[in-house]
Amino acid sequence: MVEHTNLVIRNARILSSDGDRIGDVEVGDGKIKAIGDVPATTGAEIDAEGYVLTPGGVDVHAHIEQMSGMGLMNADTFETATRSAALGGTTSVISFAPQSAAPSLAHAVEDYAGRASSGAMIDYAFHIILNDMKAENVVDDLTALIAVGHRSIKIFTTYNIQLSDRDICEVLGIAKEAGALVCVHAENDGLIGWTKDRLLASGKTQPKHHALSHPRLAEIEAVERLIRFAEYFATPVMLFHISTHEAVNAVRHARARGVPVWAETCPHYLFMTDAVLDRPGIEGAKWMCSPPQRTTADQDALWAGLSDGTLDLVSSDHAPYRFDESGKLSNGKNADFSKIANGLPGLEVRMPLMFDAMQHGRISPMEFVTWCCTNPARIHGLPRKGDIQIGLDADLVLWNPTKHHAYGANDLHDNVGYNPWVGKTITGYPETVFLRGYPIVKNGALEGKVGQGRWIARPAPGVSTTAAPAPEYVEATT
Repeated sequence: MVEHTNLVIRNARILSSDGDRIGDVEVGDGKIKAIGDVPATTGAEIDAEGYVLTPGGVDVHAHIEQMSGMGLMNADTFETATRSAALGGTTSVISFAPQSAAPSLAHAVEDYAGRASSGAMIDYAFHIILNDMKAENVVDDLTALIAVGHRSIKIFTTYNIQLSDRDICEVLGIAKEAGALVCVHAENDGLIGWTKDRLLASGKTQPKHHALSHPRLAEIEAVERLIRFAEYFATPVMLFHISTHEAVNAVRHARARGVPVWAETCPHYLFMTDAVLDRPGIEGAKWMCSPPQRTTADQDALWAGLSDGTLDLVSSDHAPYRFDESGKLSNGKNADFSKIANGLPGLEVRMPLMFDAMQHGRISPMEFVTWCCTNPARIHGLPRKGDIQIGLDADLVLWNPTKHHAYGANDLHDNVGYNPWVGKTITGYPETVFLRGYPIVKNGALEGKVGQGRWIARPAPGVSTTAAPAPEYVEATT
C-alpha cells in the first residue's frame, strides 16, 4: 500500500484526546505532519467543513479465525472481519492467537500470523491465548514471542480452556519478568457449571436462561480474585468485558489502593439488557454472549465507571457466529442454551454506537476519543495509534455528523449474516476512513485492499504499581 505523501484535510472539527477544535490536518508519508492552520500545498486537499475528524478506532478485543471455547470456529476470516472494521471506522485491531492443539506455541502464533498477513485490511496485533502451561517449551516460546513484540497474553478462568489458579500464577510471574500485559476473561467456572446443570435439569433450556447460567457472582468472584493476584505479583492485568456494578466497584477500590489493573466494557453491556434474550423459540440465541447482558442498574454503573476512570475503554468483543448450522445452530434448532456458541458481531458497530452516544450528549467528544481510540492504544502498547497528534500514523475517520443510519437485519460487512442492532437508528456515520494516510473507505464505499494491514510490534508496557494513568510507551523497534 502506498501512503499519500501530501494530503490536507481542511476545516474539519478535529477531535483528539486533548482538544475539540476547527482546523486542518496535514498528512505526509503516512504520518500526521501538522495540525491547525496549514498553509497552501501542491498536494491533494479535502474540504471537510461540517464534518468531524477523529482518530481511527482501536479495537483491542476481537475474535477472528479462532476456535471458540466450545470447539467451534467463528465465522470471520481476517478479510471479512477487518473489512467490516474499516467500514465502521476502526483502523487497528488486536485479535487472539490461540495456543490450541498446535505442535508448539511458536508454531501456533506463526500459523495465525500467516493468516493475518494475507487477509487483514487494517493494522493488527495479537493477544496470545494460553490454555496449557504444561505443553513442551511453552515458557521458552512465550518469553521469545513477548520479546519480539507480542506483548499481551489472554487467559480464561472458565470454558474448557481455563487455567488453574496455579497456572495463572505462573503466567503472571512470566509476564512480570518479560514485561507483558495479562488479559483475563474472569468468571468463576464452578459457579457457572453448577448453575447451568440445575437450570437444564429443571427444564430451563431456552436462550433466555443463558443469562441465569452466568450468575453475576461468577464475574464478581473471579474479578476480585484476579485483582488480588495482580496485587500480589505487581503485574499489570486487563479485565475484559466487565458487565456488573459489583465488578466496577471492585476495580474502583483496587485502583484506589494502587493495584495495576485496567478494565474494559463493551457496547452490548452499555446499550442492551438481558431482555434481548427473551424471544420466541431459538431466536434469542442471536444475542447470547458471555458474560451475558445484565440490568439497567448495571448499565448505569458501567457508564459511571467509564466517566470516573474506573473503566478505561470500550471494545467490541467481536465474536462472530452465524445463525445457522455452521454457527449458533450447529447442534440443531432444539439445542439447549449450553450447546449454543456465545458471541455477537461488533467490529463494525462499536465506533458508530459510541459516536451516536456522543451526538446525543451521553458522552463528551473527549470521552469518545479516549475510550475508543487513545486508551486502547496506550494501554495495549500501540505507540503510533489512537490519537491525532504530530508524528502518529495518519489513521483518521471523517464522520458525517448529520447522517442518520437505521441498522437492518443483515447490513453489516462481516460474515455473520445478521445484525444484533437491527432497528436501531444512529446519528453520525463514518464516511471516509484513512489507514496511514491511504483512504480505505471513501464516501462509505470500501477502497482498501486485502492484505494491506501491517502487524504492529508492541513495546513492553513495563511494570507499574499504579493503575492510572496508563504508562507511557517508547517507540517499538522492528
